[in-house]
Amino acid sequence: MNKVKSGGMMPDFQPGRSTTWIALWNILAKDMRTYYFKPPNISWGIIFPLAWTGMFFIRSGSGVPDVMSLLPGVVALSILFGTTSLLAVTITFEKKSRSFERLLLAPITLTELMLAKTSGAILFGVVNAFVPVMMAALITDLRQVKWIYFLVAVVLVAMASTFLGLFIAVAVSEVFEAQTFSNFFRFPMVFLCGLFFPVSRLPVILRPLSYALPLTYGADILHGAVNSGNSLPYWVDFLVLAAFCLGLFALSLRNVNRRWIK
Repeated sequence: MNKVKSGGMMPDFQPGRSTTWIALWNILAKDMRTYYFKPPNISWGIIFPLAWTGMFFIRSGSGVPDVMSLLPGVVALSILFGTTSLLAVTITFEKKSRSFERLLLAPITLTELMLAKTSGAILFGVVNAFVPVMMAALITDLRQVKWIYFLVAVVLVAMASTFLGLFIAVAVSEVFEAQTFSNFFRFPMVFLCGLFFPVSRLPVILRPLSYALPLTYGADILHGAVNSGNSLPYWVDFLVLAAFCLGLFALSLRNVNRRWIK
C-alpha cells in the first residue's frame, strides 16, 4: 500500500514523510469541506447535543452543584453523538460512491489512511465537548476543574467514540443504516455509563455491561476532573480507555481489509 510500482525500468516510488503529511492533510481538509455540514451531522452531531445540554442546564436552574454534576455527562454525550454521526456520514458515503477505493491509491498505508479519515471526527468531537463547557461557564465558576485530566479525557473519549463509529460504519453500506446501528450503542450508553448517575446505582446484573463500554471510563475521568466524583483510579480509567481505542481501531482495520479490499 505504501509503494506505487511504475513498471518497466523505473524504480519503486518511496514516499517521504512530507508526502505522507501532505496526503493526510488533504484527506482531512476534503472531509471538512465535504461532510462536516451534511444534515445528519448537523442534526445528530450539533443540534442534538446542544439541545440536551440546554435541557439539562435549564432544568438545573442556576444551582452550581447541579451544573457541575451534570457537566461531565453532557460533555461525554456531545462527544459521543458528534463523532459517531460524523463517521456514519464520511465513511459510508465514501464507500458507496467508491471514492474510498481511489483513496487507496494514495502513497500512504491503510493505517495512515484510516487515521486521516478519523482525525476529522476526533477534532469535531473535541470541539463539540466545549459547547457545554462554554454554556456552563455562563452559569457557574469553573476554576475548580482539573483541566489537564479534563482535556486528556476529552481527547481519549473522542478517539474511543470515533473508533466505535468507524467500527459501525464499516459494517454497513447506507448512512441511515449506520445512524440506526449507532443508536443501538449510543442510547444504552446514556444510561449505562455513569453519565448522570453513578454506575453503583445500576442493578447488579447491568454493572458488568457498563464496565464493558468505553464511555464509562471516560465519564469517570470527567466526573473526577470536574467534581472529584470518580469511582476508579485515574490510571485505571486512562489505561482501559486507551486499550479500547487501540482495540476498536485494530478491529476496524481488520474489517476494512476483509470487507472493502478485494
